[in-house]
Order: sequence, then C-alpha cells, then structure tokens
Amino acid sequence: MEIIYLLISVSLLVALVFLGAFIWSAKSGQFDDTYGNSVRLLHDDDEDDHKSQS
Repeated sequence: MEIIYLLISVSLLVALVFLGAFIWSAKSGQFDDTYGNSVRLLHDDDEDDHKSQS
C-alpha cells in the first residue's frame, strides 16, 4: 500500500514539473507564430474580396 502513495506523489511531482515547463514556455513566447505574419502578405485575398462584394 505504501508504494501506491509513493507512485501517486511522484506522478504529481512530474505533472507539476511539466505544468511549470508549459507555463514558462507559454510566457516566454515559445508558441508565438513568427513565420505566419511574413507569409500572410503573399497569399491572394481575391476570394475574400468577391465574397464581400456579393
């Protein structure tokens, strides 16, 4: 029975470490899209223009 308490506590510790790493990476800008803004200008927007005129 003691091993279950040990395994639960270790799994909670690992989960908290991963949660902390995720929060740190989200705050430091690891998930920001730096490529999309530069490519967005190259896409043709004719379909959007035709929809708005109809």
